[in-house]
Amino acid sequence: MGESTKSSMSTSKNYGILEISKSASLADICKSYKNLVKKWHPDRNRSNQAEALEKFRSINEAYRVLSKNKREEVDLLNNDAEKTPKKILKPQEKDEDDDELQISSPTLLSRTTSRISPSVDFYTSMPSFLSMSGASTPTTPRTPISDQTPSFSKIASKPIIFSQSTSRRKPQPIEKKLECTLEELCNGCVKKVTITRDFIETKGLIIKEEEVLTIKVKPGWKRGTKILFEGKREERPGTHGSDIIFSIDEKKHSFFKREGDDLVLGVEVPLVQALTGCTITIPLLGGDEMTVSFDDKIIYPGYEKIIPGQGMPKPKQENIRGDLVLQFLIEFPIYLSEDQRFQVVSILEDHITLEY
Repeated sequence: MGESTKSSMSTSKNYGILEISKSASLADICKSYKNLVKKWHPDRNRSNQAEALEKFRSINEAYRVLSKNKREEVDLLNNDAEKTPKKILKPQEKDEDDDELQISSPTLLSRTTSRISPSVDFYTSMPSFLSMSGASTPTTPRTPISDQTPSFSKIASKPIIFSQSTSRRKPQPIEKKLECTLEELCNGCVKKVTITRDFIETKGLIIKEEEVLTIKVKPGWKRGTKILFEGKREERPGTHGSDIIFSIDEKKHSFFKREGDDLVLGVEVPLVQALTGCTITIPLLGGDEMTVSFDDKIIYPGYEKIIPGQGMPKPKQENIRGDLVLQFLIEFPIYLSEDQRFQVVSILEDHITLEY
């Protein structure tokens, strides 16, 4: 007796939660549920999300109980009707129960959710946190009771997104190297890179397109300088096209080595010229040459000569360039005769004596 009274009170409460009378049909239950579940969806009530979540759970539980009871009543009436002549409906007539709510797509709850298979059932994909404790998630009308509780594997394989703020995510950018010679980085140049990518049309079709990206390399750019092209990589359903980042990489030069805004050039000089003076011709970046004289200087190991303004351009200082640093390598003879050794010793000893 006590259990019957408790069940009756619970049923009455469920009618109140769905805001319908006890004489409501299954179609009325579905219609009220549809309106209330949209009204109290947590994503539509950000300011009072805790209250909305509680209401949302109560509405789902009330619908589960009342729709189940109403279907059982309909089944019982159908069994009784089998013993009596059946009513023949005219083509214009239809049973009001045929107006049951059928939800097979989540678009009722999320205007921005896209690229989700329309075959995904709203209730079979509902997360478990939305159901009341100890109660199974409600199903759409006409769904067998045995299919009410989805398996975890089914939920995982058919994800559903409820948030109205859901937007397409953006993958991590893809980085590619862009090799440039020192001449190109010194004078500036234009690089063209052809890319092929998948592109999603407005109708949802994925097509391949080819695009030529133009990169204007400015004078003085260094290794590691990055150039960003937004959304130029493949698009996938539910995502934006990822960005492409080109990173400047310097090709190795046969003569020059770059150190910041300066250029370093190694110059080999025979020992006799290093000691007696000489005039040498050195190459410049870009193909020109320069003559440098050392008539009154001795070139010793480790000696450096700086030529201003012949290095790399400084990107932040217009018309100003770094320096060209000449590093000398002295070529020593690999063999001296006894007489030559004697002469060298005599000359160097006299030099040492004079210095002393």
